[in-house]
Amino acid sequence: MRYRLSVIAAALALAGLPAAAQSTAAKTTSAATTAPSKNYTPKKLPWGDPDLQGEWPALANIPMQRPASFGTRAYLTDAEFAARQKQARQQNESDSEEFAPASGTGAATINPPSYWVEHGKPDHQASLVVDPPDGRIPPMTPEGQKFVHSLRGGLGPGSHFPDKVDSWEDFDIYSRCITRGMFSSMLPTLYNFGNQIMQAPGYVIIRNEMIHETRVIPTDGRPHVGSDLRTYMGDSRGHWEGNTLVVETTNFNDKTGASGGYFSDAARLTERFTRTGPEDLSYDVTVDDPKTWTKPWTIHMPYHMDSSYVIYEYACHEGNYMMVDALTGARDLEKQGKGTKVDRSNAGNPGPSPAAQQ
Repeated sequence: MRYRLSVIAAALALAGLPAAAQSTAAKTTSAATTAPSKNYTPKKLPWGDPDLQGEWPALANIPMQRPASFGTRAYLTDAEFAARQKQARQQNESDSEEFAPASGTGAATINPPSYWVEHGKPDHQASLVVDPPDGRIPPMTPEGQKFVHSLRGGLGPGSHFPDKVDSWEDFDIYSRCITRGMFSSMLPTLYNFGNQIMQAPGYVIIRNEMIHETRVIPTDGRPHVGSDLRTYMGDSRGHWEGNTLVVETTNFNDKTGASGGYFSDAARLTERFTRTGPEDLSYDVTVDDPKTWTKPWTIHMPYHMDSSYVIYEYACHEGNYMMVDALTGARDLEKQGKGTKVDRSNAGNPGPSPAAQQ
């Protein structure tokens, strides 16, 4: 499997930078890459719909939430952007080492080498969240918090790197190779971050490389399916507002969500796709779920076309042997009377705890 990676959280290290006034140059550069152009008219397909087709990998390296110190400032200053670029260069130099030293104590870990990770490109945009104006996700409702805490019999949701492996439920659905859900599948992750848009009369098809999602979205005016039919990715229906494709998704099954919350049966996600230039696409999605968050919130992600990008099959652990092996290993330790708690003291890398080896 060919690895492609992008880490969205790297830019969070900029949180400690001073919240200086934004320069004119930074504003100009950011506006050009994030705001839809009123002067651009995309070409039309033979049946009359605007052409959104192409490869749109999630290359922009932007943190989900804005540092609180930024307030309502939506873009980085020139100095902050330069720091982000320097950080990216240093990471690239580290990734280029053929035999990179192990982190922390120098002990080997089960994690892949850093050069497997693709880190995306720095962007002036301070956060993916653009509304509320402070770039922060609104608090969850008491009902939303209660649901999260109820999972796994009161232990909370599973994890990508669980602290115990007593059950398949200790792993999140991403680790279980089910889905990254809506709208996470459109955003950067570790690797394989390709997105492809295809169109046919009355339909728009969106392919996400990780984890091999394909959304077939009708644009012919048909209604949503009945409320009893609920899925991980929900039920999407699209329509055109001028040159913008608007997609409304409902009917979630409460197994997916975003930033710690889970979509309820009241969730409605509204996506807006606008071609802003020959090789630029503006993507906005508003999450409206009154049972989970106290108010709606919106993210913005800029995409740049890469015609050379090829989407490969994401086999997801090639049968997900990782989870099977982890559960089998834990059961073997139990038979030996040893503990199965995972230890993260080695620079945060998961492995058997010292107690498990006694």
